[in-house]
Amino acid sequence: MLKKFKGCVLGAAIGDALGMPNESASPNLNKMQYGYRRPYKGHPNEGLNAGQYTDDTQLMILVGTLLADRKYTEDRYASALRELYIRGALRFPDGSISAACERMAKENVPQKGVKSTTSGCLAAGVPFALSFPDMNEACERAVRACNITHSHPAAHAAISTFVTLLYHALNESPDPVERAVQKALAEDEVLGGKIRIALNLERDGMETETALLKIGNDVSVYQTLPIAFFLIKRYTHPPDLLTVSANTGGNTDTIALICGAYLGAAKGMDAFPEDLIKALGDPDRIELLVQRPHMP
Repeated sequence: MLKKFKGCVLGAAIGDALGMPNESASPNLNKMQYGYRRPYKGHPNEGLNAGQYTDDTQLMILVGTLLADRKYTEDRYASALRELYIRGALRFPDGSISAACERMAKENVPQKGVKSTTSGCLAAGVPFALSFPDMNEACERAVRACNITHSHPAAHAAISTFVTLLYHALNESPDPVERAVQKALAEDEVLGGKIRIALNLERDGMETETALLKIGNDVSVYQTLPIAFFLIKRYTHPPDLLTVSANTGGNTDTIALICGAYLGAAKGMDAFPEDLIKALGDPDRIELLVQRPHMP
């Protein structure tokens, strides 16, 4: 289980870093390259080096560290996030994250996030899936964290779905993907329906390039989660899943983070090529987090 915990956190960061240079770009499935790359000149992430992750992993580390220190509260999370934003340390943050942090910075008090369906809150769900043995409590706590930046019910349904996926993968439940779909359908019929359609396209053998056009790859949870679920079912070989998810374009950093986190939760540390682990940016922070106890 410890290998799975470590794999989940590392997998999320690896996926994020792989997708980082392609964030907001067009899909690149015909000219995919394995491994980390630097963003092109003029890209919002151009200040990052190959192997560095985005704000998604920063949020995951922030929440995970507070939980590991037994200091997590929504107020402390909001304050720490606001501080990162004020210092300009967040790496190309989700627009909704920026808007919520701007509100908190101006009024100097934590408050509910913006009513947005973007996926910027999803990475914060990873530590909750690791930290709480009761899945319902893990989902509830993740939703409360999400609410700091995203108050839309669809975002709450999405983070619950992601936590459910990871929880069942970690615990080797039969068909974690299907269990997560059921959670999505119970929380948001539209989200669950879109994920179901994506999985049906995969089952029917639709080519990935065509499916990507039908499902979409934008920052909305209504596209980010369905395409991630499609890829998880389609690509069972870890390097293939990581490489394809990192080249989907659009919200590819979050898409690849979801795929990487699931891969680590399902198969543990050994699923990841050694070169990707060694070349991951800021490895000390990730290693420090995964070596600490996660159970509150």
